[in-house]
Amino acid sequence: MNSINKKVRVRFAPSPTGYMHVGNFRTALYTYLFAKKNKGEFIVRIEDTDKKREIENGIEKIIDILRWAGFEYTEGVVKENEKIIQKGEHGPYIQSERLSIYQEHAQKLIENGTAYYCFCSEERLEKLRQEQTDAKKPPMYDRKCLDLTIEEAQAKIKAGKSFVIRQKINKEGVTSYDDLVRGTIEFRNELLEDQILIKSDGYPTYNFANVVDDHLMEISHVFRGEEYVSSTPKYIQLYQNFNWPAPQTVHLPLLLNNDKSKLSKRQGDVSVEDYIKKGYLREAIINFVALLGWNLGDGSVQEIFSIEELEEAFDVKRIHKAGAIFDLKKLDWINTQYIKKLSVDDLYIQALPFLEQKDFYNNASVDKKTENYLKKILTVEQDRLVKLSEVGEENKFFFMEADKIVMSAEDMRWKENSDEDTKNNLEKAKNVLENIAEEDWTLENIEKLLLEVAGDKRGDLLFPLRAVLTGEKKSPSPFQVSWVLGQSESLNRIKNGIKILQ
Repeated sequence: MNSINKKVRVRFAPSPTGYMHVGNFRTALYTYLFAKKNKGEFIVRIEDTDKKREIENGIEKIIDILRWAGFEYTEGVVKENEKIIQKGEHGPYIQSERLSIYQEHAQKLIENGTAYYCFCSEERLEKLRQEQTDAKKPPMYDRKCLDLTIEEAQAKIKAGKSFVIRQKINKEGVTSYDDLVRGTIEFRNELLEDQILIKSDGYPTYNFANVVDDHLMEISHVFRGEEYVSSTPKYIQLYQNFNWPAPQTVHLPLLLNNDKSKLSKRQGDVSVEDYIKKGYLREAIINFVALLGWNLGDGSVQEIFSIEELEEAFDVKRIHKAGAIFDLKKLDWINTQYIKKLSVDDLYIQALPFLEQKDFYNNASVDKKTENYLKKILTVEQDRLVKLSEVGEENKFFFMEADKIVMSAEDMRWKENSDEDTKNNLEKAKNVLENIAEEDWTLENIEKLLLEVAGDKRGDLLFPLRAVLTGEKKSPSPFQVSWVLGQSESLNRIKNGIKILQ
């Protein structure tokens, strides 16, 4: 296969038929990284020929995800001032606006004898497929219409007969091509079917439109999933039929579930939007997806990459052939690393929308929704957060009023201590906290003073203190909780605990 020896031009060409699958997002990421690494051009084209599956605002959703990811491009379908427009010299970049182009090129193939009209009904084709399946033969069109003359075909068209246009495959020998991931790939031509190029509604199939568009848009390299490895020989023959050079191919490995089955919607959330809604950070999602089939190689164990590092390091030679396991535990771990790196200001900005969706936050008093108070909570939670949707979930007591904390004397008891022992220890804690000046109310100072009073019997003091402050058996340390709650709220909760013991 001829390689195009000119400037790198690559495209991401999704269909507006739903939310963006992580597999499509990986294709976009690798294509974008390849363009950046090679100082090439990244183009976004919309393949909207499957009108039945198209969703409302599908194009907008695609562009919004690309913008969210930071994949910069200046050619193709873009969004400016909240409007979808097309920019560039190779448009239109929306397939449904290119129908005359496909029709024109299909006619060229008919004229040079490498395509033909097919008038077979769906009923006949289904019966043929069933007969071939029953005979344990691969289902394939039997070329019934191949020998129709142009005059016979035109007469049928004039009579109103429904038709498609099929590619006439060269059935002799083999078709081979060199893939940048898989090396040289060969297919016996006798196994290739005369695929449909133009459907009965006048729309092109993906298999035809992508070839025409990639040539006319001067695409140098095509990134797509390995499921297209077996279709590529038919594309190669189309390039040959037009006497066009073929772009270089990069077939990416499948994404797999832990059980090695193909990642699909039936087995859980697989769209990028799903993971954004769950509170995974942009940087973590990009980092994780980049590692689904690629790494640095050479024994490197690096797993955390900024987008700038990915742009510098990406090399198609390091893309794997084997399927990549979509391991949510790894995504969780990567996300924790990025959350820990955030400044408290950035964490607050990113976490607030998730808090605002929660009843315990919306039902909290105004003083428990201030920026300063929430930043204290986030400082305490930051090292434990796996994703932003978890914010506040394990520490709802921060958003409750003192009189809503439910506990019993038993909940406050440390080991064999009596109620009187517990009460005395709470009195000690209360005395320490109420004598701290406002300007000295720091986490370090609270911890230092409480530990001094506790001495060797930390559990005696800290266990009941944690209980009255949180009403929970598990929580951050009582030092952290006191610091977040503030002096007045902390003292009110201690007093409520002491009342229960009287």
